[in-house]
Amino acid sequence: MTAFKTLDDLGDIAGQRALVRVDLNVPMADGAVTDDTRLRAHVPTITELSDAGAKVLLLAHFGRPKGEYRPEFSLQQVVPALSDILGRDVIFMERPSGQAIADLPNGAIAVIENTRFAAGEEKNDPQMAKMIASFGDFYVNDAFSVSHRAHMSTEGLTHHLPAYAGRAMQAELDALEAALGNPEHPVAAVVGGAKVSTKLDVLEHLVTKVDHLIIGGGMANTFLAARGVDVGKSLCEHDLTDTVIAILEAADAADCTVHLPYDVVVAKEFAANPPTRTVNVHEVAADEMILDIGPAAVEALADVLKTCRTLVWNGPLGAFETLPFDAATVALAQTAAALTRESSLVSVAGGGDTVAALNHAGAADDFTFVSTAGGAFLEWMEGKELPGVKALTK
Repeated sequence: MTAFKTLDDLGDIAGQRALVRVDLNVPMADGAVTDDTRLRAHVPTITELSDAGAKVLLLAHFGRPKGEYRPEFSLQQVVPALSDILGRDVIFMERPSGQAIADLPNGAIAVIENTRFAAGEEKNDPQMAKMIASFGDFYVNDAFSVSHRAHMSTEGLTHHLPAYAGRAMQAELDALEAALGNPEHPVAAVVGGAKVSTKLDVLEHLVTKVDHLIIGGGMANTFLAARGVDVGKSLCEHDLTDTVIAILEAADAADCTVHLPYDVVVAKEFAANPPTRTVNVHEVAADEMILDIGPAAVEALADVLKTCRTLVWNGPLGAFETLPFDAATVALAQTAAALTRESSLVSVAGGGDTVAALNHAGAADDFTFVSTAGGAFLEWMEGKELPGVKALTK
């Protein structure tokens, strides 16, 4: 990864106007924020800029208003929660103007209304970028989660203003560099989820980058079927057999070992706490479905992680949201967390289901880094260049 500019590259910014792209797209219920994780991630950047005397102008989207004003998508409803978290007053600017910004005291923090109320945001309109850039002296991107999109507020502004990575963005990029950019080998990747088709690009990229590829979730069923295993009525994409075989052959050519379960937990119905059996993969009955990896396979995977120095994790190993099919995910996540605590493993995880699974396992806090980005994290795992990140390179 090319070096990028950070807040450390800023000089005296007292009185300067900082346009800061953040992610305020938080879940809400009855007018209140129900999960403030994304807001808290931006506290270091916002407070550092404010303490240095900059006028901090926050740019963000909320929901999908499709280029028109819709009151239910106003960022005004997020301002109270952000103010509480920062412990500082936060001003809401429905319509920013040069004069209104000039009148702000140094160190002031303001949220500018939803960038997606203007059609030019998602179209990355150059004229809109030029106009918004006129409100700032420099630009900071602190939102990795939206940096896979070439929008006005993630990419367009960088053509008009000096651009820097905020502290949350910096932490994310540093972690991703340690995980796949320039990792310490051996490297393992856990890739789970329901369908191979949603992660084809990820798998094709990873087999050239990692030493061990651990396949879990419904995806493992498709791999097992491609190897001639009868997976009963399990979720399986039989039409991807040729694709899976090609991935396995690419892994062999790259000296990447692909790990599939050899014992599994099966049930006749997908429901909470149904009757289950733990069987060899060749013993799945025609009326049974595979819903988790078995304990012997988990123990073997734990031994693999103990030989590794770096781990990238995306997706659960089983149907973790329905008990008891969380067992494999919990067990392996706790192994990874313990190895990380011992400083023998650098562990980086990301993706919506992944964060939920690691939190469920009580392991997230011990991972080296857990990304809350969904699409951006997946595109990074696919080896794609993210427009909002590329714009920050020196």
